[in-house]
Amino acid sequence: MATFITGSTGYLGAHVAFGLLQSHSENLNLLIRAKDRREAEMKLWHAMQLHVDFPLFQHWLNSCIQIFLGDITKPRFGLNNGDYDRLVKSTGAVLHCAASLNRKSEKTCLNVNLRGTLEVLQLSRRIVSDHGLRRFSHVSTVAVAGIRSNEVVREEEAIDWERSDYDPYARTKKFCEHMIRELLPDVPFTIFRPSIVLGDSRHPETTQFDMEAFVLLARLPLLVLRPTDRLDIVPVDFVAESIIKLHQKEKPLHDTYHLSSGLNSQTCREITDALSAARHKRGPIYFPLLLRPFSAAVNSLSNRRGTSVGYLASLLKVFLPYLVWNTVFDNSRVVNETGKTPARFTDYCYPLYKFSTENRFTYPYREWPVATERTAS
Repeated sequence: MATFITGSTGYLGAHVAFGLLQSHSENLNLLIRAKDRREAEMKLWHAMQLHVDFPLFQHWLNSCIQIFLGDITKPRFGLNNGDYDRLVKSTGAVLHCAASLNRKSEKTCLNVNLRGTLEVLQLSRRIVSDHGLRRFSHVSTVAVAGIRSNEVVREEEAIDWERSDYDPYARTKKFCEHMIRELLPDVPFTIFRPSIVLGDSRHPETTQFDMEAFVLLARLPLLVLRPTDRLDIVPVDFVAESIIKLHQKEKPLHDTYHLSSGLNSQTCREITDALSAARHKRGPIYFPLLLRPFSAAVNSLSNRRGTSVGYLASLLKVFLPYLVWNTVFDNSRVVNETGKTPARFTDYCYPLYKFSTENRFTYPYREWPVATERTAS
């Protein structure tokens, strides 16, 4: 039986898929949105390049990866009856990583996060009826905790239906968790809530380039943040390894885990001091009293569509609330159960910064070797 994974061509999903292939020799059923198999294989190859060379990738592609060309927002993923039935009968576990991170678009979040998760849940119910489902694992987010200020949040305290949300992403992900609990009452499930995922602590290379806002903040001589506020930043390798270990475990101790830096989250000052020292630059001046006018300027500039200033402002508009809420998420559950703690952001933030800026927020992808035959359609 295979593990069905959504979002395998995304940043976190590719880390998870690679880990299952490398460490567990797992057979994978991958749902990939593409017009044909050629495009799907290329998308997967691009996603996997951080982890594997081409010969091993092609070996996996030919031996233990089944690609299903589908769209998470369509009924039965848009698969024909034969492919959908094959997916049901060959799947033993589900790992749902796909999501829209578009924090501004209610429509996109509703379509991908809510309707998409409902389709994955319907598949899971059909698998249960056919032969049973070992586990349903879902990647959520700490943002389900809603608007917070100066708190340490434990897993059981995060969902509060009386509390407002920052954005459509947080709101829809919160309801996804609710649907899982309501629609899979008889299936072992695990919900993972990563905090701010930035980079890999093992190497500077990354395909994650929604971090221009982080680089912009690192370069500013004046910051409107409070220097003692903590930022709950966690590396993707810790997040992926935790998901894999607990997804594979027969009986995890809990059904929900914060994949975060927890009480070891570092302050703004610690992070900017580390970056400034590595760059041989003077650290920024902190002036939190300017937060309100700065936010107003960001909101205004974010409306300048089609410009680099507007793009950066739109990124800051989305992430600024999470930079000033001074809230961290207790990670004692995952640390105690896996025996691992996440690396500190200051231990790897400068190599990440350097790689991102030197490559102008692009990854030097290797194309498909010309002399190599693709797998048959």
